[in-house]
Amino acid sequence: MKNYKVGIIGATGMVGQRFACLLENHPWFTVTCLAASARSAGKTYGEAMDGRWLLPVPMPESLKDMVILDASHIEEVASQVDFVFCAVNMKKDEIRSLEEAYAKAECPVVSNNSAHRFTPDVPMVVPEINAEHINIIPSQRKRLGTKRGFVAVKSNCSLQSYVPAIHPLKELGVNKVLACTYQAISGAGKTFETWPDMVDNLIPYIGGEEEKSEKEPLKIWGEIKDGEIVLTDDISITSQCLRVPVSDGHTAAVFMSFKDSASKPSVDEIIKIWESYKGRAQELELPSAPKQFLHYFTEPDHPWLTESRTLENGMAISVGRLREDTQYDYKFVCMSHNTLRGAAGGAVLLAELLCAEGYMD
Repeated sequence: MKNYKVGIIGATGMVGQRFACLLENHPWFTVTCLAASARSAGKTYGEAMDGRWLLPVPMPESLKDMVILDASHIEEVASQVDFVFCAVNMKKDEIRSLEEAYAKAECPVVSNNSAHRFTPDVPMVVPEINAEHINIIPSQRKRLGTKRGFVAVKSNCSLQSYVPAIHPLKELGVNKVLACTYQAISGAGKTFETWPDMVDNLIPYIGGEEEKSEKEPLKIWGEIKDGEIVLTDDISITSQCLRVPVSDGHTAAVFMSFKDSASKPSVDEIIKIWESYKGRAQELELPSAPKQFLHYFTEPDHPWLTESRTLENGMAISVGRLREDTQYDYKFVCMSHNTLRGAAGGAVLLAELLCAEGYMD
């Protein structure tokens, strides 16, 4: 695999910081450009992040003296990279315009933002679940008038805590899901130091999160038709999303039913399916892919968030407590690391998929 020059747009935010750390020793990608808003442009990364570094690991030494560019100077940024990761904090219409401008400058964009998730010809991909959706890119390029540029996005972070466990069971007839998510404060770009109100507290509302949790899986499980990704209608999802006093890691309490409850798989059959499941990321042995996507814990009080969120470098999904339910067919608990698998790490894995399948060349 060739080495790709990459940029981070929105490098000063929490997800941008995660990108910086994840890409520090990446075997395929080398960061050659950092970009952010005009107020950070012209400063070195070290200067801009003085007192603003939010992660428990140090800033990569190789990036400290890199001068931040203005993200709105698209040609300047695009000329220095093969593609960019985007994690900006802007209004959605501004993000859509910015990302399409980079794509039209023939600079592919792998986005952590939600602005393009429901653009019909923009793939929203979890590489272990719907890798084939990247095949929509030629249709998007045709619309944009580009030869190389495009936008691809990762899904909402909360989905990673339960959609991966539902996916291998869909072909067995799962058609109804209730998911309650308990989401870490880093999902809001916060730490306990910057958000003291979250200490010993729970907030039962995260704006827009429930709508994303209910609708985005329908695109992930959709199919490509006539140059668009059409949402599936064979499953219904309802959710509640709560912010909880946890630094990192989203947990979900999940309830599911099958179309034909009389012929539903057994607990042992479901666990076997989970433990043996492999997706395209594992087939290609992508650098950031977990060796085992879904890990099932048999202990009645597991998985523990503090032990499981960093499983396989934070890229695996932990599952436990599968049992029959009185209202649904089954219930279980899932968890994932929201800023690794759910954000920057998921985007890096998507970029690896796009490179391995030839879309960055």
